[in-house]
Amino acid sequence: MAESGSSTESVEDEDKRDFLTLATVAVGIVGVGAFAWPIIDSMNPSKDVLALASTEVDLSLIEEGQRITVVWRGKPVFIDYRTAEEISSAQADDNANLPDPQLDADRVKKTEWLVVVGICTHLGCVPKGQTLGDAKGEYGGWFCPCHGSHYDTSGRIRKGPAPRNMDVPPYEFLDDSTIKIG
Repeated sequence: MAESGSSTESVEDEDKRDFLTLATVAVGIVGVGAFAWPIIDSMNPSKDVLALASTEVDLSLIEEGQRITVVWRGKPVFIDYRTAEEISSAQADDNANLPDPQLDADRVKKTEWLVVVGICTHLGCVPKGQTLGDAKGEYGGWFCPCHGSHYDTSGRIRKGPAPRNMDVPPYEFLDDSTIKIG
């Protein structure tokens, strides 16, 4: 009889051991997860960075012929409410000998609104031409006085050392008077 009792105790001890092992592993996994989650979560972008990921701009405050500058991801973005004359000039220049050929229609979503990153593609300067009285270069767009790059009214490089046109950021019209950049 002693043998059958020890066999029952052995099975009970084995069951307790399995339970304790399982409980220890479960607590260990929860502990590692609790330790690791703050480290993993800290790798996500902060709320202020996420806020800079996109910028909404109210276009209703801009008058025809006016240019404004907004900041998106720490970069200046030029928004130009182009006049009919500027649009005609940009479209006429589609056939010009351009260093970085691109049609005006490929650079705008609505012909009257041009949205470009306001950084010269040569060495990263901010071109002149955003405010009244600024030199707009030989083509009526923007002029980078640092090295003499001239851009047209579509933000295309026309003269100077800049290798390519001003970049067009990703943007969309949310309605007739609001755009979202980014």
